[in-house]
Amino acid sequence: MTIHRREFQAADLDGAWYVVAAAPPEVNRAVLAAGNARRLFVNAVDDPEHASAYAGGVVRRSDVTIAISTGGRAPAIAGLLREALDAWLPGNLDEWMTAADAARREWKAAGVPMEERRPRLLQVLNQLYERKR
Repeated sequence: MTIHRREFQAADLDGAWYVVAAAPPEVNRAVLAAGNARRLFVNAVDDPEHASAYAGGVVRRSDVTIAISTGGRAPAIAGLLREALDAWLPGNLDEWMTAADAARREWKAAGVPMEERRPRLLQVLNQLYERKR
């Protein structure tokens, strides 16, 4: 890999669909302007004034995805919240998902109305805990 040190050029964004700018604010401003002209999302690291998109904290486990954003104001808080949510989520979330999948198939086949499904799901999940005792 060869690195060339030079100033940002708008053409650097040609062919991009998402841009991360991690430069001083004056460069990030130019990147945002070039990105806006090309209808691109620009994440300016620690510079929300010059961003059109913000990277949030994301927790992914067992097909459950939780995203946290502070609108670019406090990325460290988003990171702390991500860690807290990850620790808070049940360790057996994959079992929750498997049980929910099976129950949903049964309820759809039986024509169980939507408003009855959430209370039933809570019963199914409570049974998982009772079996572990």
